[in-house]
Amino acid sequence: MSTHPCVVTLDKKSAPRVLFSGDRLVEVDLPAGTRVIYPKPPLAGLKDPDAAIRYALTHPLNSPPLYAKLRPGMKVVIAIDDISLPLPPMRRPDVRERVLTHVLSTLSDHGVDDVELIIATSVHRRMTGPEIRHIVGDRIFDAYYPKRLYNHDAEDPKGMALVGETELGERVVLNKKAVESDLLIYVNLNLVPMDGGHKSVAVGLCGYESLRAHHNPKTMRNCHSYMDPTASELSTIVERMGKVVNRALDVFTIETTINNRMFDRPLSFLAKNEDELSSAERTAMSLLRFTLDKSPDAAREAVFRNVPSPYELTGVFAGETEAVHRETLKKCFEQYAVPVHGQADVLVAGIPYISPYNVNAYLNPLLVQVMAEGYLFNLYRGAPLVKKGGTMIVMHPMSDRFDQVQHAPYIDFVHRLLPETRDAMELHKRYEAKFAKNPTFLELYRKGNAYHPAHPFFMWYWGEAGRQHLGRVIVVGADNEYMPKLFGYETAPNVTEALQMAKGTSSRSLDVTCLHCPPIVMADVSVPSPPTLGSGA
Repeated sequence: MSTHPCVVTLDKKSAPRVLFSGDRLVEVDLPAGTRVIYPKPPLAGLKDPDAAIRYALTHPLNSPPLYAKLRPGMKVVIAIDDISLPLPPMRRPDVRERVLTHVLSTLSDHGVDDVELIIATSVHRRMTGPEIRHIVGDRIFDAYYPKRLYNHDAEDPKGMALVGETELGERVVLNKKAVESDLLIYVNLNLVPMDGGHKSVAVGLCGYESLRAHHNPKTMRNCHSYMDPTASELSTIVERMGKVVNRALDVFTIETTINNRMFDRPLSFLAKNEDELSSAERTAMSLLRFTLDKSPDAAREAVFRNVPSPYELTGVFAGETEAVHRETLKKCFEQYAVPVHGQADVLVAGIPYISPYNVNAYLNPLLVQVMAEGYLFNLYRGAPLVKKGGTMIVMHPMSDRFDQVQHAPYIDFVHRLLPETRDAMELHKRYEAKFAKNPTFLELYRKGNAYHPAHPFFMWYWGEAGRQHLGRVIVVGADNEYMPKLFGYETAPNVTEALQMAKGTSSRSLDVTCLHCPPIVMADVSVPSPPTLGSGA
């Protein structure tokens, strides 16, 4: 049994747990013996973020300082992580604004004025002007937007260029401006271990042709945790493609890490063990639950969406991509990783209102699947939290509701293709390429704020590792039967009945684990070795 303070075993006197169900909070009575995994407390933020950024730029890893790479008249492209992280968006100034301010000042001091800033959206939706302003700040936005600060367009026929191929024939096609630059600077905000490293440039600035090399069902089935780069086929392929990029281009990587201070002080109790809440916090929790239950949709969503998170900078590293990313990963795991001993029969998790793919929009059913079988299932290193063939119980209304602008391609995918087949290999083979060339959806991606038409396929593949491992998924709190059934899920009115469904006719008690997030928490799962012959076990 783990003795880590973030791993709690409930007894009969334990208070009910409060979990997210979309933009509501649900009080859940879990049986005695349930193991609940809580996030670590936030790491202390750096006392002087600007000094840390300046130090990183002048003392990079395996690279000359940024100023030493500059000369008057050179072309510099700065690529920037998009709105998909952090979640929710952070309080201004965003870390990216801080980094960009120092980078642009250094460029100006050394006579470099041919500078363009590209939001590295890959096939994500275009960011709006106000969203970009929030990330880069007023001064940079007013000086560069829209001619020299703009979204990457993966479908611009004149705006993409071949960099090269890997030894396995994977074609690396990137934004042409970046390829033709004398120096490519990438400004990353690293939220989870899956992000950053070679993924920043090789994915953030690529197009559909390159994405197909790794965003496919076969690759996702060979990932044994998306959040552990050493066990992820996705990470392996991206790294191979990234090496091609860094051999051909002069890349200066800047990565930043933040703590997990997702909730500001009035809501900080949401990250705490319910047994440790003060009387004032218990009252605040009850009032918040009541308010969310009684509020209309728009008001309820605004409670969380309109309060930026007070994340703090915990690390900044610059220089050669792989050397930088090694330090970033150490800081990530320091914040997120909690040691856990043994796997469970059942994993219980609430699905929050936000994912990387629905900022300023509703979490539609396809993204519920991404959160359940994609992200939450994969928040581990070592072994999955739930045993092979086990059950995952998630909480979300799973409404048949889609943002008509951002997720236009999702609607066709869910309502037209999923009734045909849920088999990821079939969807990939029969429908993906044609769907990806749909002229209407491509126009919405290029000129509007919709995700690329291939994106819903990638979102389905994202759940593939979880689908292959889990025996069943039970949704608690669904407001309809059709959507869960369409996704291959069962439904239950409450967690108690869902646990009874998971138990079935078995006579033994179930090992139950509850993943209490957000904020983000990762489990370092160790599994006891099988007894050896003659051990007496």
